[in-house]
Amino acid sequence: MIATGRMRAAVLAAPGQIRMDLVERPEPGPGQVRVKLEGCGVCASNLTPWAGPDWMSFPTEPGALGHEGWGVIDAVGEGVTNYAVGDRVAALSYKSYAEYDVADVGAIVRLPESLAGKPFPGEPLGCAMNIFRRSDIAAGQTVAIVGVGFLGAILTRLATDAGARVIAISRRPFSLDVARRMGAAETVPMDDHYRIIEDVKRLTDGVFCDRVIEAVGKQWPLDLSAELVRERGKLIIAGYHQDGPRQVNMQLWNWRGIDVINAHERDPEVYAQGIREAVEAVASGRLDPSSLYTHTYPLDRLDEALNATRDRPDGFLKALVTP
Repeated sequence: MIATGRMRAAVLAAPGQIRMDLVERPEPGPGQVRVKLEGCGVCASNLTPWAGPDWMSFPTEPGALGHEGWGVIDAVGEGVTNYAVGDRVAALSYKSYAEYDVADVGAIVRLPESLAGKPFPGEPLGCAMNIFRRSDIAAGQTVAIVGVGFLGAILTRLATDAGARVIAISRRPFSLDVARRMGAAETVPMDDHYRIIEDVKRLTDGVFCDRVIEAVGKQWPLDLSAELVRERGKLIIAGYHQDGPRQVNMQLWNWRGIDVINAHERDPEVYAQGIREAVEAVASGRLDPSSLYTHTYPLDRLDEALNATRDRPDGFLKALVTP
């Protein structure tokens, strides 16, 4: 990339270690824009690289792992006609732990004036919209959401608004409080495997749930989620399982005849569509995620933001970092 200036960017120097580097500011190529970032959400998918697995290489590229950025376009590349300098956008880019990042025009979504000054981590909001669409949730259904972090909280709101009865299952009392605020009809502490099954069985008159969304990304919650799906119901995998293979109870899956949906999206166009739907939902007031952004850190304290995302202290749900 051609340098026209310098910028600060976070670099993962080693497992659990961040440093701030002064690096060349990127120039947008054809069909790209450069975004002067206002902030970037911190994703739980960062935690495995942060821990330093064998497959990670250190140091990372400047800004790497940040993919939930938003800000203002300050330069456009050749052939870009539908965006201009000064447009505020959410960007699906991948080096947004920095002051600037570049993105393809197909991976950005314009933010309306009604969202001026408000944080908008587009990727996780769009991810929630895409998961909801693939979950096929309708009025009158009973939906269990296993794991109420940022994603589970958004899905609780969306499912409730669709007319479903939501049973929220999560480890922390704080998360259960959030679930109730987002519309959950019932909350169940995620502590004892068999007690949870019995609680949900009782709450559903022995039928279990039409839809179960697993939003943790670990083996036990996956096992638990499968147990809560009714015959011919749907199990939706929304948790990001990145720390190794999983085992499944295929006997149970076969016996109940359940559909299993891996709701992680890789099609860039579908990603962008989810972000557009999220913009519309937030701008219209149908969805208000503002209370879910519980912690904000300056970029040079990204290590603290990652540690909080890992340790989840009381009152923590979602961290943002700002340049």
